[in-house]
Formats: sequence, structure tokens, C-alpha cells
Amino acid sequence: MSLRSDRQGAAEHGHRITAAIACHVARAGGTADHLTRLLLHPEHEGGRHARHIALRSGQPQALEYIHRVWTSASSVIKGSTRVESRHHAYEVLVALRDRIETTPWRGERGRTALRVLRAHLNFAEIAGGPLHHASERQTAEEAGISRTTLRAVYELILKPRGWLRRLQAGHGREGSTWYLNDGNNRCSRASSPSHVRTTQFPPDPALEEWPTPETATAADIDSTVIGRLMGHDAFTHHGLGSSALMIISALHLHPGQSIEELVGSSSVSRATTYRTLRRLALHDLVRQTDQTWALTPQALQGIGLPTHTSDPRPMGLLTQGWDDLADGYGTAGTAAQRKALHMAERAAYRQALERLAEHRSRAVVIVRDGRQILVPAPRADEIPIPWRSPDGSVLDPATGRPAADWRVATDGRLILITPADQRSYDELAAAHAQALSEWESAA
Repeated sequence: MSLRSDRQGAAEHGHRITAAIACHVARAGGTADHLTRLLLHPEHEGGRHARHIALRSGQPQALEYIHRVWTSASSVIKGSTRVESRHHAYEVLVALRDRIETTPWRGERGRTALRVLRAHLNFAEIAGGPLHHASERQTAEEAGISRTTLRAVYELILKPRGWLRRLQAGHGREGSTWYLNDGNNRCSRASSPSHVRTTQFPPDPALEEWPTPETATAADIDSTVIGRLMGHDAFTHHGLGSSALMIISALHLHPGQSIEELVGSSSVSRATTYRTLRRLALHDLVRQTDQTWALTPQALQGIGLPTHTSDPRPMGLLTQGWDDLADGYGTAGTAAQRKALHMAERAAYRQALERLAEHRSRAVVIVRDGRQILVPAPRADEIPIPWRSPDGSVLDPATGRPAADWRVATDGRLILITPADQRSYDELAAAHAQALSEWESAA
């Protein structure tokens, strides 16, 4: 008997394998009959999940499940784009950037998702295609957020909506393998368990926003501005925030927008737009002319993106600079602290990997006569104490008699005493493993 959670995890794993096989068959030009024969073949390991459904619920249920998987895989393959060259890959990335910039990212979590997606787009542009590698720490530093927020955005927005797919989890010094999609997946969004029985919760809990007629169905921003500024301390959660990024990027693309136009192009609510514009105006980053707003000439200085206006600098409040803004909001040093924390985590993780590679555990420290003595932990290739003889020979567990050709070294490892044997330590370790297997089978 297995726990329900374990059975559910095994079923989800089997379904993912079945879907991957179906996508491969569809990409190779196969049919539903080919997939059915492949999955129901008794010697095909990948069809275990489908055969389990047939054994548990009957052959018709298994065939219906395979048909559903095939229909989904066929639609995915038809809607996917085959990248044929490096130039084509850049065209795909440009199309993805346009789609990202015209998608409304409502709510604080939606704007955070845009920062994460823009970070992955930066990595994809460096890699030269939608397929790229990135670790969680690297992405969090690029987007200017914490790893906790990053994981929530992954699981609640970007993965379910089809913007990102993790093809392979990272291990060791290698980051995870990601594929950047166009976000066409419109799957149902899971609500929070605490809100299941309530009637007062937003229809889109992942974005934490109420649908209003203010925000349009399409946005119009310049994500390059967001990519340049989102990692700065001035735009952390307790600083100017993501709403300032959205408004600055919208005004950089189309200067001279009214409040109504800015609400639609930036996907920021009216109240938040008013509040953010007042804050930006205090720092001399935006300027109001009649009923329209535009960036000041010095708003984007230092990031390589000039504004569209060439008016002289006003004589009002002097611009403080991004570093001074971060000092004023008390967020200066946030990115440096995050990087230092990530460096410490990476160092600890690499030490753990090295210890695991050496098959070592933590040593034991004992105190004897006022002195600390380091006792190394036993290795995997050390023999148990009952097998050792007082004279240094090895006792055969089957007979209890000393083995003529084996001795115990001072470090507890086996040494094969044979004059004509010149095997290396790795070969001796392999012989030791084989001897252990024979002794256990004999026992």
C-alpha cells in the first residue's frame, strides 16, 4: 500500500513521460495508431503508465487516455515553430519580445512576472535562441527580486501560462535548461486553498488583480528599459517598485501620454498610476504638460537609452540619480546583499557536492584529556568491524575464518595480498564491491 500523494506523484510523472513520447511521435510524423502500439507494447518502458491504466480501468479507458494525449501533443507540435538558423532564432526572439511588450501584466505579481520573463529573454538573447541555461540565483539577481518571489512567479504565472518550460533541472555547476515560449497556454489557474470556499477573491489570483475597464487588453511598453533598470536597488519592492518601471517604459516608447492612455499602455491601475507619477515627479523623472506626461531629459541617463525629448533641463528639483534614490528609500545595497548571499549559498552547495563526490560525511569531534580529536566518518568502501581480525586479516562472513589473500589496512580499507597482482586502487575497490555482493548472496 502506498500513500495517496506518492501514487499521485507517480501518475503525474508517468503522464509527463507519455506526453513527451507523444510529442516525439507527432514531430516524427507518426499517427495515433503508432503511439498506441508503442505505449501498449509490453517491452516498452515508456508505456508503463498507459498499461497501468489499462490494467486498472480497462482497455477502453487506456485508449481514450492515449487519444487525449495524442490530441494535445498534435496541437502543441502544430503550434510550435521550428528554428532553422541563427537568424531565424533572433527573429523568434524579436517576436517574443513584441508579444511580451503588448501583453498586459496587471497587478504587482504580474509586473514581477514581467521582470522575470525579461531576465530570461536577456539570457535567451545571449544564448542566441529560446533554448538557454539559467539558475534561480542568476535569474533573481538579473530581475532584482528574491528567490522566494521568483519561485512563486514560476509556479503561478510563467509555467502555467506557457511562457517558460524547464526542460532539465540544474545540478552542480550547471544551471537549469529553459525554453522560452509565447505564452499561448490558457490553462486553468489554481486558486489558493484558503480562498476556495470564499466568494470575495480576484478571478485571477495568480496576478492578484481585479479586472477593470481601465486597463486595456493589450499593453504597449518598451521592455528594454525594464531590462536595464529592474536590477537596480531603486526599483526594489520598498523603493520605486515595478509600477514605476512600467510607467517609465511606457513613456519612453510613447512620450506625451494622458492618464487614460498611460493606464492602458502600462496596465497599471488609475490609482497606482496617479500615485507613481507623483512620486516620479518629486524626483524630477517625469514632467506634466497640460494633461499629458513625459519623461524628463535626464530620466534615463546612464543606461544607454536617451529620451525622445530634447528640452533643456528644468530649473526645479535636481535629479538625485538612481544611487541617491536608493539611499533615500533605504534600499541601497539590496542587490549587493543578495549577490553575497547567493555566493555563500553557491560555496556551501559546492562543498556539499565535493563531499558527496568523495563519499565523505561530516567528521565527529570528541574531547579527550582536554583536547579535541577529529574522528573521520566511515567511508563507503570500509569493511565492517565484525569482519576484522585482531591480527589484521579479514574474516569471511560465510565461514568465519580468515581470508588468505585479504588484509585490513590502517585506514580500514581492504588490501589484496597477491604477489602477481598489480591492480590499481579503483580495480581493488571494484573487486571489493564484487566480494561484498558474493558474500551477501551467500548469506
